Amino acid sequence: MKKLRLLLLLPCFSLAACNYLAGDDGMFRDREGDYLVAPILPDMQIPENLDSYTLDQLYVIPVQLGTLAEELDSIPLPKPINTKRRQGVIIQSLNGEDWIVIDATPGQVWPRVRDYWTEQQVILDYENPVELIMESIWLEDADDANSQDKYRVVIEPGLHSGYSEIYVRHMNLPRDAEIPQLLQWPEESINAVSERRILDSISQYLADRNDIYQASSASLLAGSIAAESKANVVEDPSGEEVLELSTALGRAWVLVRQSLDNSGVEIVETDRDESLFTVKFAGQAQDDAPGFISRIFRRGNESMEAVPVEFTLLLREGDDLVTVVATLVDWDVSNSADALLIAQAIKDELINLISDNLI
Repeated sequence: MKKLRLLLLLPCFSLAACNYLAGDDGMFRDREGDYLVAPILPDMQIPENLDSYTLDQLYVIPVQLGTLAEELDSIPLPKPINTKRRQGVIIQSLNGEDWIVIDATPGQVWPRVRDYWTEQQVILDYENPVELIMESIWLEDADDANSQDKYRVVIEPGLHSGYSEIYVRHMNLPRDAEIPQLLQWPEESINAVSERRILDSISQYLADRNDIYQASSASLLAGSIAAESKANVVEDPSGEEVLELSTALGRAWVLVRQSLDNSGVEIVETDRDESLFTVKFAGQAQDDAPGFISRIFRRGNESMEAVPVEFTLLLREGDDLVTVVATLVDWDVSNSADALLIAQAIKDELINLISDNLI
């Protein structure tokens, strides 16, 4: 009789236990619809004596949000991860222009630069997180009481994916001058010393927070161009690989020259007026993991010596970009049936090597 009572009570205990654990008030209740009744809480208030640069609005809803949906013929392949990252925050100079290069995406850099102005107690007169532009209000000139200064900061994608470049422009007006409704920013700062002072200050601020800003949140609006870069290896209409640099011709020339030096490629001749390099390249040695060129030069147990091939590198200036094109100068195809294939492989590797070694 006792056994029968236990058997009858057992389902009741089971149902009660399930209700206790998974019911509406249970420990493991279904939370799938909780977001529908989630309250909107006010922004977190940070005391003035504490830092707030690690806080940011994660999900900013723009005033006007447009969508443009396009059908894809095929699913695009994911972009490869950049494994050759260059750590840190540095200032680069070329032809009198200075800018910051930073190992972070524009989406990560934007809120950090905005926090810089907050720490400096400088109000921003204009912010555009889509075009990555911010401008300060007119400030008193620390060196001249009769002048006022204004600064414009522009954040751009870097040469490599995952990097950013920060530019500063300075404008100056007399203290009693009427402020124009529409400002025309000069191509160069009015005062290079004032520009460099702000550039150094921003650079130091970001360097001091190197680990924090890379691990923290990013602006979604600014992050919309985070995957872009100024250096991209693409195929031209004929199917040949070329290097596109979204920069001026003068800077592109210096970048390619530095890359050739960094990668150890032999430079035979240069012609700055014609934007032309002549180089010799035999491909990179692949000791641990033979690459495409190494497989061509090794057939079974037979090995072929990699002979340097001479190429010209022509920098073609176009609309807002410079295209680097490699062309085979001379190649004797009479001694090997694989000669043309080898030369083509070496040329493609040369283009990618230049891209990888840009700084």
